Amino acid sequence: MFWVVLLLLAWAVAGTACTRLCLAAVHAAAMDAKDTKGATAGRGHDLTLYEAAFLSGGPRRVADLTLVSMARQRRLLLAHTGWATVVDPRGRDEMERSVIGAIGPEGQSRIEPVRDAAAAADAVGSLGDRLVSAGLAVPDGARGGVASAIRQVRLAALFVLALGAVALLAPAPSDMPAHLVALWFALPFVVTLSCLAIARMEIHPYAQWASPAGQRLLSTLVRRSGGGDDRTYLTSVAVRGVRAIGEPDLRAAFAHREPHQEAFHRRG
Repeated sequence: MFWVVLLLLAWAVAGTACTRLCLAAVHAAAMDAKDTKGATAGRGHDLTLYEAAFLSGGPRRVADLTLVSMARQRRLLLAHTGWATVVDPRGRDEMERSVIGAIGPEGQSRIEPVRDAAAAADAVGSLGDRLVSAGLAVPDGARGGVASAIRQVRLAALFVLALGAVALLAPAPSDMPAHLVALWFALPFVVTLSCLAIARMEIHPYAQWASPAGQRLLSTLVRRSGGGDDRTYLTSVAVRGVRAIGEPDLRAAFAHREPHQEAFHRRG
């Protein structure tokens, strides 16, 4: 009955992981419910493009938006080879000055380190703090708790599969047919998959960064962004990221990486 011990272990791992995810989701919802200020601010607040970018994709999305905006205004050249060149060194706001500062005094740098440095700049950090204070962004603690719990459920699903394989391949004799043993291990595996599916449906794509009030403002912004003007284009980049870029050369500029950078991101 060695497989029974493994089955109990599989249920323990799956149950612990799913319970943690439920508790993390409840904790995040409780934090949003307590923040009545965010709900009030959301009713009369018009999001800027930088705010929309942060709520949609965090600090790195803000850096991407700034780079694209400056490139469309011909104040920054983004080559398809992955290099950024400053044309106008006078930044019009804190975000643009952060990007120019990240490029450096030589006026030219690879795009990838510029994105990283601009995302970590004080201007982006202050923007995030303001959105959290207004109740439009999710605090770091709540966001990290849900993300960590989801990763744990994914690992639990893999662990259950591994335990099931060990139970089926174990040389110890068992009076239970192999297909029934597999069926018993399929139950905790289905539980973990169901938990992940519910989390995927219930957690809005913006929810990693935006609170419910912030999500409502983002939805309103997207509905109002009809047309083909430059602001509509930048709104699409703010909400969807660099995949919304239509120009092939400009999109290639963000996709280009050095071989060692590509290996680093794959490991990450």
